[in-house]
Amino acid sequence: MGKQHSNVAYQVMWNRLISVVEEQAQALVRTAFSTSVREAGDLSAGVYDTHGQMLAQAVTGTPGHVNAMADAVAHFIRRIGRQNILQGDVYITNDPWEGTGHLHDITMVTPSFHNDVLVGFFACTAHIVDIGGRGFGADAASVYEEGLYLPIMKFADAGEVDKTLVRIIRGNVREPDQLIGDIYALTTCNEIGHRRLIDMMQEFELDTLDGIASFILENSRRATLERIAALPRTQASGEMTIDGFSAPITLKVTLTIEEDRILSDFAGTSGLDRKGINCPLVYAKAYACYALKVAIAPEIPNNAASLAPFEIAAPDNTIVNALHPAPVALRHIVGHFIPDVVFNAFDKIVPDLVPAEGAGCLCNFQVSLRPRMDAPAPADAVRREVLTFNSGGSGARPEFDGLNATAFPSGVMTMPVEATEHAGPVIIWRKELRPDSGGSGKQRGGLGQYMVVGAREGHEFDIQAMFDRVDHPAQGRRGGGAGAPTTIAQDDGGKMYGKGKQLVTHGRKVMMAFPGGGGYGDPAERAKENVMRDLARGYISAQTAAQDYGLSDADIAAVQDAIAKGNDI
Repeated sequence: MGKQHSNVAYQVMWNRLISVVEEQAQALVRTAFSTSVREAGDLSAGVYDTHGQMLAQAVTGTPGHVNAMADAVAHFIRRIGRQNILQGDVYITNDPWEGTGHLHDITMVTPSFHNDVLVGFFACTAHIVDIGGRGFGADAASVYEEGLYLPIMKFADAGEVDKTLVRIIRGNVREPDQLIGDIYALTTCNEIGHRRLIDMMQEFELDTLDGIASFILENSRRATLERIAALPRTQASGEMTIDGFSAPITLKVTLTIEEDRILSDFAGTSGLDRKGINCPLVYAKAYACYALKVAIAPEIPNNAASLAPFEIAAPDNTIVNALHPAPVALRHIVGHFIPDVVFNAFDKIVPDLVPAEGAGCLCNFQVSLRPRMDAPAPADAVRREVLTFNSGGSGARPEFDGLNATAFPSGVMTMPVEATEHAGPVIIWRKELRPDSGGSGKQRGGLGQYMVVGAREGHEFDIQAMFDRVDHPAQGRRGGGAGAPTTIAQDDGGKMYGKGKQLVTHGRKVMMAFPGGGGYGDPAERAKENVMRDLARGYISAQTAAQDYGLSDADIAAVQDAIAKGNDI
């Protein structure tokens, strides 16, 4: 028997577990092949008890991955069978409905044994650049077209890697070395977590994690329920309209605050789309829980117990509860708007707490480069898949401006130009903040970005656009103005669409402007010095300073004179 521990000791162990999973995540960042993991942090890592309940998650990672993965380990236990769980095992899946929402996420689960006894599990997820099929985009009509499906199965059985599975994977994807490298990176990061866990258990003389698991879950549950109990017992609805693929989509939620739970019911939301922007409930649930948690209990650690009081419901085959075999490759587009919908309802329950609407979904695109086909290509022309993560502006907050070019709610980082260009023969000609894109308000919305992309000499490419907010920009709150919409076109004026695969011929460039966040509060109430600062920094133009904020000609001239002289405002 392990020795008894005090609450203080358990708190130390809890903090240690969080550091263990953070080291697990950083190991994945350091060893992954995909730039989406290395540079953007599109991943998750966590440790679970023997029942599959998440005890701790890494800070590095996305809410969509972590909160969806919170449900995944129980599926692994059920599918593998407890009697088949062995030391040296590693399990794998990209099942959208039992993993994290689409085929482009690989989830790996590793059982952790101490003194030959199962004590828990480590799990991690990473977005991979290609899984075959049509490629990463919205064009498929069913999940069968979207790539290779890996059911929950053993990648390694008692330490022996399934070489047949490896050959099948390599034979079905465009970037086999990169994908297999990422799978081994995922496996290794779980192993790092396991080693650090065993170190901790030996240090604190633990035979099992039962004691610390009970301490974590009971304290997290109690703290979350206290926050919920302090809210008004009421109900409110929120909705918003987004672009969709070929027709607008309505997202609607009704929040019901009860003494010991919050129910989010998405009845009234649009039905399935014909194209791959549908969202499995596990991913919609991940972001709905995230929105509520950051609104009422942001400092309570994320685990099974702190998530449990947030109950999510949606009718089958609404766009937030897509059932198999719906196409779901770009489920993040709908999923990333879930927090803003929830906030639109929550703002009616607790005013002056949540931000205005932001850009929402990531401004991602994938470029499929190949030697030009309209004329002879140079001998060094190559085929490459390059995925780049980019962000619009976040919504303004009650007391602060929105963040510029910052991914909310996903939290992933914008990829550096150098990393993107290193991944293939792509050229980023322009990448800079977009003035006047943040909605006006007492607090200004965050700015979007300008971006221009092309290919090196001798190449043409298909671009998979994954944008929204073209026709439905982020709305302000409490009198704040809307953010600027997304725009996309070729440099010769050729029209392009916000979603779908589109050919870009040799020598052409794609001109993109990503959306800004909505403003918060009446623009007339914005502090004059903040308006002058924004003008000096180039965040707004002189025209916006005058028209939206009422800045006088004299003040505008003073700012322009200070800039010319190199003085601070």
